[in-house]
Amino acid sequence: MSDSLTGVWDGSYIQPGVGMITFTATLVETGGALGGSVTEPCMMPGCPLSTHNSWIAGHRSGSAVSFVKRYDPPGFGYDRVTYEGTVNADSTEIDGRWRVTGDSGSFLMIRASKPAQAVTTETRAKEPTR
Repeated sequence: MSDSLTGVWDGSYIQPGVGMITFTATLVETGGALGGSVTEPCMMPGCPLSTHNSWIAGHRSGSAVSFVKRYDPPGFGYDRVTYEGTVNADSTEIDGRWRVTGDSGSFLMIRASKPAQAVTTETRAKEPTR
């Protein structure tokens, strides 16, 4: 697998008690190092922001991807979230788990240039976990 992860990604994650939250990520991969930014709506009750911005830093080794997302500004129940996932063979999907103190859930990212796959992924994301 040599396709760079650099590009725009459409994603979603499941947050317990809230449901599915969608986001847009812009990734830059250089020599296995990952950086980038994420934009997502604020879904927590009483949040004074309509949109959260965050920065990511991490790495990729083969099909394994891990990064930390740091919200800017931190607060409102948001600070730092750890993501670990797997890139598919053609580098169009990243599927995995996120973790924050006391909570975790699944996430899925789809390369934005592949819109036809988003429908299939959205259906899969709605399936109950076993």
